[in-house]
Amino acid sequence: MGPMIEAINKRISVRTYIDKPIEEKEKKIILGLLRSDTRGPFGNRMRFELVDFTELDKKEIRTLGTYGIIKGAKLFIVGVTTASDKTMEDFGYCLEKVILKATNLGFGTCWMGGTFKRSGFAKRMNVKNDEIVPVICPIGYASENRAITDKVFRFVAKSDKRKQWDELFFNGNIKAPLDKDKANRYAIALESVRIAPSASNKQPWRIIKEIGKDAYHFYLKRTKGYANFIKEFKIQNIDLGIAMCHFELSAIEMGLRGQWKDEHPHLDVEDMEYVVSWEE
Repeated sequence: MGPMIEAINKRISVRTYIDKPIEEKEKKIILGLLRSDTRGPFGNRMRFELVDFTELDKKEIRTLGTYGIIKGAKLFIVGVTTASDKTMEDFGYCLEKVILKATNLGFGTCWMGGTFKRSGFAKRMNVKNDEIVPVICPIGYASENRAITDKVFRFVAKSDKRKQWDELFFNGNIKAPLDKDKANRYAIALESVRIAPSASNKQPWRIIKEIGKDAYHFYLKRTKGYANFIKEFKIQNIDLGIAMCHFELSAIEMGLRGQWKDEHPHLDVEDMEYVVSWEE
């Protein structure tokens, strides 16, 4: 098992951190990761920075509040991009790649899309008129003793109870679940998608394998009425980017040589949006 597949399997959302600062040399390593993964499969670029709460006074920290959801974290990854076509997919792809690398370095992280003061972080990042801050991500050392809010969020999101294969992956059409044995070489890549993080653990991705060839078509099945409080972008598109990241990194480590293609297969599906295809 390669390092990325290992990270995918051991990564969890950490909301409670120990009060131990990340050393400057480790910060530089994290910044190096953030600046090396800034362009996604669709070609969109983004920028990531670290915001260190230990360098701010209490008044500044209040403008960046995380509503008590995160305990003990002092360092946050903040991403900025534009709200154009497929930017959210690229954003999710790039940041998840950083998070997985950080996981293998021993750091805990947690995707945060709605429970922070977006305007405060936007001001801190000097965003332009066409830019937005989709999510932030605390990074630090996970505490073994989770706070009650951490346990509540995990229970509400049912983080330990993800959808099964027959709800997510299909063979030829959306009515035919894909058996693991028919996934063959891509079984691990698909399982890596199944256990990927998503907002409120909704798992909005659906993947249809094309019969007779190694082609996998990714669709977004939106949760009706979900996250409408965020006007600037749709958070479930970020989830698709995370799924793409897990699939690609796992496929590469398994020695598979496919690539992303934005070519609509025009399959007969209802209430789903085509996103991208992986083909050998």
